[in-house]
Amino acid sequence: MRDVVIFGTGPIAELADLYLREDARRTVAGFAVDSAFLQSNTFLGRPSVAFESLEQQFPPEAYDLFVAVSYTGLNKLRRARVDAAQARGYSLAHYVSSRATLFSTFVADENQFILEDNTIQPFAQIGRNVTLWSGNHIGHHSRIAEDCFIASHVVISGGVSIGPRSFVGVNVTIRDHVTIGADCVIGAGALVLADVPDGSVMAPGGTEISRVPSHRLRRI
Repeated sequence: MRDVVIFGTGPIAELADLYLREDARRTVAGFAVDSAFLQSNTFLGRPSVAFESLEQQFPPEAYDLFVAVSYTGLNKLRRARVDAAQARGYSLAHYVSSRATLFSTFVADENQFILEDNTIQPFAQIGRNVTLWSGNHIGHHSRIAEDCFIASHVVISGGVSIGPRSFVGVNVTIRDHVTIGADCVIGAGALVLADVPDGSVMAPGGTEISRVPSHRLRRI
């Protein structure tokens, strides 16, 4: 496998570096950020370069890229950097923990970040650029579309569909065969018993959809 460059120098990038090196046994050669955020030419003892000039030190013919960014802007920032990297010829790495429970029907996709203790049941589909933090249950025949972020200890029951760019908070429970639309924010501890339209917000611990649409939230 080729060496990897990680986009990002924050906590998620630091975690991705450790997971890729210690579990996936991949070599992380360096890091990249947008030039406006480049504060040092090193991070974790390795080169840190401007994303705009990444090819000069880490050409796409020799390195894969992994975008280690959170759910900022309902995952749109992470998706934008994935698209930009691919447009410049980079292949996207992925990380799936060796401590996740998987079956033969699981197929890893580009820029997935799937941490330890996730159980992904047979025939579940996980999209490109999805983050599954630790300790989730992904039920059989469920589908998580691209660019989603699923926090820890989420129960996604069988046959659930989650639309692109959605965020699902810690300890959420989603009933079987529920459909959650695109660009939704499901707050921590929410119980989802019925379909959720595109752009909806469900308050933490709630069962009702908020009147405030997701595009008006200030901190996500």
